[in-house]
Order: sequence, then structure tokens, then C-alpha cells
Amino acid sequence: MVQLIVGKKGKGKTKQLLDKVNSEIKEISGSIVYLDKSTKHMYELNNKVRLIDVSQCLIENSDEFAGFVSGILSQDHDLQQMYFDSFLKISCLEGRDITPTIEKLERLSKVFDVNFILSVSMDEAELPAGLKDKIIISL
Repeated sequence: MVQLIVGKKGKGKTKQLLDKVNSEIKEISGSIVYLDKSTKHMYELNNKVRLIDVSQCLIENSDEFAGFVSGILSQDHDLQQMYFDSFLKISCLEGRDITPTIEKLERLSKVFDVNFILSVSMDEAELPAGLKDKIIISL
């Protein structure tokens, strides 16, 4: 399942994402990965959450990003949830249609039984109509 936290830049999406990941870590038995554009939030995350700084991985387009996510999924069979902060930036989708990448994540979610929670810097009105049912928080 893919879930979206949407809102313009500066609306508080990261805080919502951090609160969600830190509360979920107490309730799930598997592991959690948090992808971000830096290590800035390292000390705000529970130490059981694996933080990956995507900016260090030289990802240049959304296909490489999907391959990167697939690689993480293939390495950790206990993985239950992945959180993507600054999704548009880390997936190289700023100013592009996010629908194909979200659909690919949805397929990966079903194959690997992993939930993806994404922070997307877009207003709900800007989001493609086919993705509006995935919104869990709109700021």
C-alpha cells in the first residue's frame, strides 16, 4: 500500500512523517527504513529505524530511484514499512508526473508486502486525480 502525506513546502509534512514512523516502530515486528535527502533528522528518529541519505547514492532519475528501492527491498526480508521524506526530490520527480512511479511502488508493495508512506510537496489540488485516494494527511 502506498500512502501520501501532501502539502506545500513548509506546511509540516516532515513532522507528521516523523511522528508516524516513531509511533509505528512500537507496533510492528519487522523493520522500517526512512529515506531522506540528508541526515538532518537522524536524531529525531527512533534508533531502530534505518535512515538512508539518498543524496549520497547518485540517483539521477525516477527509474534509478525505483531500482534503488527494489534493491533495499531485496536485502531485508523483514522490512514492513518504508518512509520517503521529500519524495519529489529524492525520486528526481520535481515538476514531473509522479503517477508512473507511484504505480511502480504500489506493485512493489504487493510483491514484497511492504507499506510505503510518502511526503509529497504538492497541494492536494495539484495531485493527479488517480492518486487522491492514497492521501492520508493533507496539509
